[in-house]
Amino acid sequence: MSSTPGIDAAIIRSDLVRDAFEAARHAHAGQVRSGSVGVPYIDHPLGVAERLAKHGFGDDVLAAALLHDVVEDSEMEVADVRARFGDPVSDLVEAMTDDETIESYEDRKEEHRRRVAEAGPTAMAIFAADKVTNVEMLRDAYALSGEAVSDELKVSLDVKIFIWEVDLEMLFNEAPELPLVDEFADEMVGLWGDRFKDVRASSG
Repeated sequence: MSSTPGIDAAIIRSDLVRDAFEAARHAHAGQVRSGSVGVPYIDHPLGVAERLAKHGFGDDVLAAALLHDVVEDSEMEVADVRARFGDPVSDLVEAMTDDETIESYEDRKEEHRRRVAEAGPTAMAIFAADKVTNVEMLRDAYALSGEAVSDELKVSLDVKIFIWEVDLEMLFNEAPELPLVDEFADEMVGLWGDRFKDVRASSG
């Protein structure tokens, strides 16, 4: 049985979602997700989109979720996404794309967080689904490889955890009604315990 039944159904139902899936699969062909111990990159956007499908988001959101990393991690540009998929999808993809001209990782993530919040609840839903999927993938990789998984990350695990903590605080402050925010918090509590219970309590 497929691990993404919601997206499988959407691909059958929607030309937009099917085209987005094909574009993402082509863009990420041959890529491996960092910090995953060898998981094909396409599994990540599929996981993000599947979470959104489970919560009843529409086809534009599912398409944007499938495409949310193509500008950062392939040759596609926002203009390419806009020409092929239209403004609603490309606006969300643009909101989900880091500004690589900002050299500092922490500054880049701070700017991105601010831009996602300004883009509104739908962008924040994709952002939250992305974080849930990232944490789950790291948890699974850690179970397989232990501390060695840190070698695959772009920054240290401590920095990544700090960034996720601030991401979670932003989501609790800006969109506490989104069920994906609680799912993100649950994943963080499951991995790192009381520190993230405190984030939830202070934001509740």
